[in-house]
Amino acid sequence: MGAEKNKPTRIVIKIGSSLVTNEGRGLDVEAIKDWANQIISLRTRGYEVILVSSGAVAEGKKRLGWTSKPRVLHQLQAAASVGQVGLVEAYAGSFHEQGVTISQILLTHDDFSDRTRYLNARSTINALLGWGVVPIVNENDTVATAEIQFGDNDTLAALVTNLLEAHLLIILTDQDGLFDLDPRKHKDAKLVRDGKAGDHELEKMASEIPGSHIGSGGMQTKVLAAKRAAASGADTIIASGHENNILLRILDGEKIGTKLKATKIPLDAKRQWLADNLKIKGIVSLDTGAETAIVKDGKSLLPVGVEKVEGTFTRGDLVSCVGPANKEIARGLVNYNSDEAIKLIGITSVKIEEALGYVAEEELIHRNNLVIL
Repeated sequence: MGAEKNKPTRIVIKIGSSLVTNEGRGLDVEAIKDWANQIISLRTRGYEVILVSSGAVAEGKKRLGWTSKPRVLHQLQAAASVGQVGLVEAYAGSFHEQGVTISQILLTHDDFSDRTRYLNARSTINALLGWGVVPIVNENDTVATAEIQFGDNDTLAALVTNLLEAHLLIILTDQDGLFDLDPRKHKDAKLVRDGKAGDHELEKMASEIPGSHIGSGGMQTKVLAAKRAAASGADTIIASGHENNILLRILDGEKIGTKLKATKIPLDAKRQWLADNLKIKGIVSLDTGAETAIVKDGKSLLPVGVEKVEGTFTRGDLVSCVGPANKEIARGLVNYNSDEAIKLIGITSVKIEEALGYVAEEELIHRNNLVIL
């Protein structure tokens, strides 16, 4: 599979902690050099590559002489700040040997939830790619609070895939891919070669397979990352980073690991930003009629279809829309604050002025500010 002439194919590659740190024993410099060489080879074929690398906390733990991973947030942040230095040094040295420059991009969820910062991050990384630089992305663990952490770099990699409208997400892990059973416990476990991103059965299957003691995400986070990346049209491949020339073999079309294909029409840029925004300020519960109107008919959300309002939010905040089955069906930017929204529960639009004394908008959430999940 090669890049089209004059149209570079953009790839996001995520490498897990257990691979980067040799199962927690310290940075695997030789492996990092090998991935660097493979990425450089891909660039010569016309691919643009963004690398999302875990390993800062694990490397920091080793440098600090800790025998176990800390659980307290500020200790994790301190370990990340120590380990990030060594991690970037290892990548910089490996790429520099081949005359390639890297950049370090540290992101928090605020960079994705704030529209201005989101667009600025995209412009910055696009500029770096245009200059031939390889961006290496990680979560800014040192400043991220528990409330705004991504939780794992699989999620971050999917968000970066959508941010940059990449064509493919490759998640390298210490497993050969997604199995129907935990291969560490079941010898008869079978590898899932192909599937659809967002398949609930695969998500359930993945939830039964925990990750390693080194990283923060298991197989479930990888399958959910594939679902998120699919929103912008990207396929995802989950494969073993222990395989020789794994990246080159994948891009040569070899059937390796688990491929989860994107099956939905990609969202436009604004709706993609809404879908990727993890910072939900409130929840509005809808009746069956409202669910049908916004999901099937593409309508705005009117107050008459709302049964319950939870959380504290202001006008313009992102809220989650939950259907009668208590499942999130959409999210959008709300036109009224939470106190006002509570007063509008179940009333028709013509009675908004009677309830509030004024009318800001007829809709609680306009269809242009809604994204269906």
